Amino acid sequence: MEETSCPVILIIRLIKESLFFALISLTVNKLRTFLSLLGITIGIFAIILVYSIVDSLEKNIRDSVSQLGDNVVYVQKWPWGGGGEYAWWKYLNRPVPLSKEADLLRKRSRFSENIAFGTSLGGTTAKRNGMDAGGVDVLGVTFEYNQIWDFELAGGRYFTESEMSGGKPYCIIGSNIAEGLFVSGENPIGQKISIRGQKLSVIGVFEKVGESIVGQSYDKMVLVPFKFVRTVVNTDRNDGNLIMISAKEDVSLGQLKDELTGIMRSIRRLRPGADDDFALNDPSLISRQLDSLFGVLGLVGTVIGGFSILVGGFGIANIMFVSVRERTNEIGIQKALGAKNFVVLIQFLTESVVLCLLGGVAGLMLVWLGAYAAARAFDFEIFLSLENVLVGLGLSGAIGLISGFIPAWMASRLNPVDAIRMQA
Repeated sequence: MEETSCPVILIIRLIKESLFFALISLTVNKLRTFLSLLGITIGIFAIILVYSIVDSLEKNIRDSVSQLGDNVVYVQKWPWGGGGEYAWWKYLNRPVPLSKEADLLRKRSRFSENIAFGTSLGGTTAKRNGMDAGGVDVLGVTFEYNQIWDFELAGGRYFTESEMSGGKPYCIIGSNIAEGLFVSGENPIGQKISIRGQKLSVIGVFEKVGESIVGQSYDKMVLVPFKFVRTVVNTDRNDGNLIMISAKEDVSLGQLKDELTGIMRSIRRLRPGADDDFALNDPSLISRQLDSLFGVLGLVGTVIGGFSILVGGFGIANIMFVSVRERTNEIGIQKALGAKNFVVLIQFLTESVVLCLLGGVAGLMLVWLGAYAAARAFDFEIFLSLENVLVGLGLSGAIGLISGFIPAWMASRLNPVDAIRMQA
């Protein structure tokens, strides 16, 4: 047992002594240490900052996409844009989805759980007592909407089925609209607002969710019964029409889309071989585009940060060559007293790794400070994840090993007699 533990104890002692020598060397040469740290700090700061920004953007966008539902298909006139040139002229003369088509889908579809119809009036203005709230999105829906979309109400309630089917002039408003039309502390429930000259009674207020990059934000939305919207505009020609279909629990989106394609082609009486005159959109279309987009962004970040890391690595190697030259006599004395080659090698490698790790930690601290400043100044949260912290420290250690190996190897191979004779 003792024989087995001796090499372990020797290795631990060697590492401790190497750390001690490294810290002494770094402390004695403060300016050189600072300049060496600067290169690695900037390199780690650049690459981890890019990674963190990309990760934060990806999280925000994917969270927004997830609001669209991972088991929901949208029947629309326009397909969600793909890569390359968007062939808008192919879709311009397509018919819009109609409420009667949603009714037929309810009767014929076996794979759907819920089907709702919706139509959007786009940007408009909500008014009350001389106060305006602009940029309001009025969405008219059928009763099943709340069974497909997940949302919370800060106050009030959802529509009853009879209110929806009767087209009652009731509405649920977003938090931004409530803040713009009602004074602080005033309860909007039961009050009336005006949209396009039509009076609506407020029966609910959406919970504040913040801006959404891709998905639908309820903060500036007014939700009303579809039959009420039909009294305001001709919905049969509204490009904002859509049919929302959620899949049953044991049905995949592929199965649902195949079934919907057949039913919609039957409803619209399309001949065999004719192109579809409708689009079946689902969040996976966006997810695939996001995968390629963030793959490219990650590669760009790696290249940008890689150049900074490369410059820092050359700086470390240069400093270590200088350090070996300055301590040639010391190395000779160590070897004359019996120090093995690997002992000298470990000492200089440890110094190089410690130097790079200090620079890496400093770079990560700058990323954290930058993330904090961005959150305060631009209301954009940058996430410094544990994975990126480990990547930063791992890169720092790897740079230390690579940059310091040749100088450390040269130091370990010095002849003790020649080393003692040489001047530092």
